[in-house]
Amino acid sequence: MAGRKKNKFFTAERIAMAIILVIIVLLFVYFAKDIMVPLFKMQLDGDTAGASELLKKTGIAGGISVILIEALQMVVIFISAEFIQISSGLSYPIYLSLPLCDIGICLGATIIFLLVRVFNYKSSTYEKRRGAIDKIASAAQDRNTVLLLYLLFFMPFIPFGAICYYGSSTKLSYGKYMLTVATSAIPSVVVSVLIGQAGMAFLSSNIPLWLLVVIVIILSIALFALIYWFMHKFVLKDTDKTPASLYYDIFFAVIKILHIGRKKPVIDDVLLNEAEAPYLILANHENSEDYSYLYYLANPKNPSCLINEHYCNIPLFKTVVKHCGFIPKKLFTTDFRAAMKLRTLIRKGHPVLIYPEGRLSPDGRTNKIVEKGGEFYKKLGTDIALVKIEGGYYAKPKWRRRAYSTEVDVTVKRVLKKSEIASMSGEELDRIIYETLYTDASLLTNRRYRQRDKAAGLERLLYRCADCGALYTTKGKGNTLICRSCGAVHTLDERYHFTDSIKTIPAYYDAIRAMEEKELDSLTLSSKVKMKAFSGKGKTLKNEEGEATLDKDCFRYKSASTEFTVPVEKLPALEYKCGKRFELYHGGNLYYFYPKEDPVQVARWALIIDTLTDKRIKK
Repeated sequence: MAGRKKNKFFTAERIAMAIILVIIVLLFVYFAKDIMVPLFKMQLDGDTAGASELLKKTGIAGGISVILIEALQMVVIFISAEFIQISSGLSYPIYLSLPLCDIGICLGATIIFLLVRVFNYKSSTYEKRRGAIDKIASAAQDRNTVLLLYLLFFMPFIPFGAICYYGSSTKLSYGKYMLTVATSAIPSVVVSVLIGQAGMAFLSSNIPLWLLVVIVIILSIALFALIYWFMHKFVLKDTDKTPASLYYDIFFAVIKILHIGRKKPVIDDVLLNEAEAPYLILANHENSEDYSYLYYLANPKNPSCLINEHYCNIPLFKTVVKHCGFIPKKLFTTDFRAAMKLRTLIRKGHPVLIYPEGRLSPDGRTNKIVEKGGEFYKKLGTDIALVKIEGGYYAKPKWRRRAYSTEVDVTVKRVLKKSEIASMSGEELDRIIYETLYTDASLLTNRRYRQRDKAAGLERLLYRCADCGALYTTKGKGNTLICRSCGAVHTLDERYHFTDSIKTIPAYYDAIRAMEEKELDSLTLSSKVKMKAFSGKGKTLKNEEGEATLDKDCFRYKSASTEFTVPVEKLPALEYKCGKRFELYHGGNLYYFYPKEDPVQVARWALIIDTLTDKRIKK
């Protein structure tokens, strides 16, 4: 009838596609009992040798099963493809195993294409994982779809099936889609198959175990080198050296993997919606892993981060810093290059993260901000998001080498609008920043910490006995801090509180500070040190021994070939690594000083500088 509407669901195309899917399903059923189910059981057990033996026995049926299993893992997404690829490499020569795996990938990609394009199917597994793909697609938005798919196939942490679900949802034609899938999967499959071939040679005693390990390492390096080359050549060119670079997301993906098993921070970033991008993020600095907590904030764009310049010159980290768009900064000294790079990133629309303290908290209380930034922030003309981190201090305090998993809260406490900032003085802005970010870890009484070695390394911070005043006689062991001079014992409970008259670590630290203040006018610190000097590019300029001296007026260093003096008013703070070294800049170069005796004294040098700075500010 002329007026009858045609049923659009039962089209010839849909019927044909449905028939193809039914045939594929029947093939799965036919091979399931004798081959595929046993193979999946072997996969759960990691039994590649058993899988290889089964594939060899079943002949052609085994080869078809490789294709079907490869296709199935594509559709289901969460089933690992490497097992069947390595098993295939163990079972067949490379000229058979490689095309079998690639055909399986193409079959799986075709099924996904049909499910998405013809039946509008949506995979819940893919939807849960699409965040990484969306980020990469956003970063590479000026690239064509084929190039983007090639990039995704080269990303080691994205399943092939998820990529095919994404590709099927674009307007790419089936021909281009299949050509892209078939060719871009080859490098990864080749590596897996060759690992299987090497494993087969090892099992047949043709190669020793050490050579097998070397082969696997070389193949893995070759694959990652190819990925690196492709990304750098075709994808990262425009976004390189900014937080929009894919290196940035890869870096934090690696950090997440390294932090598996730790508690994720509890994020409260509702107020961040009030900040107009690009904005500054200012946060307190409780431990060396704070940057990983702040990555969880719902920023519209990845934020850059202001970091210690010397870390940017460590060989491996130097490359990461460069390509991720982090901003190197000389600590506690004027650095115009850092200011210029910060302005450039802001102009390009990227948020920037700054720790106004410029260093880690020694005792769990937010450091006083000695490098006032209020006037500089005003000139940037951006909103400021003030973010407080609580609970991170005891995860890895400055004085302890080991990190623990603890409950960490990351809260956007306040957003200062640029119009509001414009009406403030720089001094008022600095005060608001400090007061908003201030925290004291010892006041978080609702937390419990089960560690049995809370005091391990605590003498690196509490270097002086609060009872008898003896220097460098304290020792942390288990949950107890003991003085070897007077025998005083201070024990930490589950809240990191002492169970005696001195209640907290900050209180003990203040007791030491009070002793130092009494001796300040006549005090002279002197120590034989090993000194290392570095240029602005991280090149070692000197490595020698000398003597470092500090009094209320200046810091001095003298050796057979080097001598210089720095007035204390030009040393607002000393960055130091507990129990190891302290550092400072002079003449544009960075100097590390390692005391040859009692290395815990570096905390004393830093506390003396803090005390002198406080005294000078109060005047």
